[in-house]
Amino acid sequence: MYTKYSIEEIKERLKSCLNEDRYIHSIGVMEKAMQLAKEFNCDVEKAQVAGLLHDCAKCFPNEELAKSKDIFEEDEKLSCKTWHAPVGAIIAQDEYGVIDKEILSSIRWHTIGKQNMSDFEKIIFLADKIEERTREIEFRQPIEKALYERNNLDDAMLKSFKITIESLVIRNLPICFQTIDIYNNLLEKTSK
Repeated sequence: MYTKYSIEEIKERLKSCLNEDRYIHSIGVMEKAMQLAKEFNCDVEKAQVAGLLHDCAKCFPNEELAKSKDIFEEDEKLSCKTWHAPVGAIIAQDEYGVIDKEILSSIRWHTIGKQNMSDFEKIIFLADKIEERTREIEFRQPIEKALYERNNLDDAMLKSFKITIESLVIRNLPICFQTIDIYNNLLEKTSK
């Protein structure tokens, strides 16, 4: 048991703090995380909890999230769209009783990623990008193709970062230095 609540209790609590679309997305991430965990030999129950809770702070107002800026990486301060991840890890621990460090880390880093992510962290990161309930097939398909061509999480991570960076450039938005470093490291790692 990775939380003091059952999955059904977590779902009920999330319904009260997420909008309908975000709740549906969270269910999709939970399902995809469980599937990927099974395929890549990770703990399916942990993936269920992490996938369900990954966006537990997503619908908090930015003013509320900003109160926790002292826990943000410098890069995360560039965009309020990433603030829910570090706050979500705290909420998962304090309000849902999650103490498993890997679950908390996967929630913490599911937006911008980090260097040397574990397979479990990669699974939650990728499940967020390719869940089928709310993500468009045009976005999911290239990442899934990269994942299954060589059955490799790093290939999918690289493709996901490439799509993200291209999207940020097109929309004239700032790119975290950490994102660029992760992309470069993944590019080197997958080209070997």
